Amino acid sequence: MAEQNRIFAKCAWRLIPFMLLGMLAASPALAADSPNSWPAPNQGDWTAHNFRFHTGEVMPELRLHYTTIGAPTGEPVLILHGTAGAGGNFLNANFAGELFGPGQPLDAGKYFIILPDALGTGKSTRPSDGLKMKFPNYDYADMNAAAYLLLTEGFGTKHLRVVLGESMGGMQTWLLAEQYPDFMDAAVPMASLPVEMSGRNWMMRRMLIDAIKSDPDWNNGNYTKQPRGIKFASVWFGIATSGGTQADYKQAPTREQADKIVENRLAAPFAGDANDTLYQWSASSDFNPAPGLEKIHAALLAVNSADDERNPAELGLMEPAIKRIKNARYYLIPASAETRGHGTVGLAKLWKQQLQDFLLAAPHLAGGH
Repeated sequence: MAEQNRIFAKCAWRLIPFMLLGMLAASPALAADSPNSWPAPNQGDWTAHNFRFHTGEVMPELRLHYTTIGAPTGEPVLILHGTAGAGGNFLNANFAGELFGPGQPLDAGKYFIILPDALGTGKSTRPSDGLKMKFPNYDYADMNAAAYLLLTEGFGTKHLRVVLGESMGGMQTWLLAEQYPDFMDAAVPMASLPVEMSGRNWMMRRMLIDAIKSDPDWNNGNYTKQPRGIKFASVWFGIATSGGTQADYKQAPTREQADKIVENRLAAPFAGDANDTLYQWSASSDFNPAPGLEKIHAALLAVNSADDERNPAELGLMEPAIKRIKNARYYLIPASAETRGHGTVGLAKLWKQQLQDFLLAAPHLAGGH
């Protein structure tokens, strides 16, 4: 094992990340992809004071960055991003362009859409701000607790119409619906399973974590330049766990075309941080909403893709879990050359009708905004 780790780290200098590209914090020109289909976004920061982590550690000031769409008088909607992402990443034609415009499922003329950067990601407080490996070890419950404070104390939100999340955000959505069961009318976890972190999903994450820790350049987090191992690990993880089998083959039906795609990904710049990445993936280690599914009061729509590499539909884990929730349904997007495996839910056109129908049927529970 040690020898494998040594080789893994030694080869890392040749590669740069693909998966993390497009997941970095958004620039000020957030709506540039589709300027006329949704209102201009607003950005801001809110500080939680004396934030207590599940470990008992307390951070005197925890900065939480956010992006919002629509007027604060609208029905509140919370949308949660994936690992290493940021709230502003949703502002593109494939997502916001399908959901936030007039008459669309999350019409920003009706809803107040809140897109936070999760604790440890984007422009929110992160290990790379200075604490490095002295940063408290956080998990998804901590990230949810921080988001809840942002909503309730920062925005004065008393009740959400819906919380929707993809990948990590989907896993957080399962937990949020259990942690704060009366805080939302509806929950839409996507690209996730309501089971303990396990199987290939955890094995690959563990390899990504170990790739960073086994790199001599990492130096226990005290590096002066980004360790070369994170470059290899990120590209490898992205290719292995996202993209879609049919789509990958359609784009690269020959070795030469496959090589070109790899070369393009290797040529992309790296702008992440190894310690941030390490914490972000480690945060999923204790994820397990399975014991508390009966606590969920909100109407729930689970959305996955049949070709999701991290959450394989053939395991049959979603169906029995859904039956344990009083008002829940499951939509599995059929695999095709158009789907993108774990990344499929980023193409909102493939599931927005199901979301529209779901929200029309989901009752308004006690509460207000």
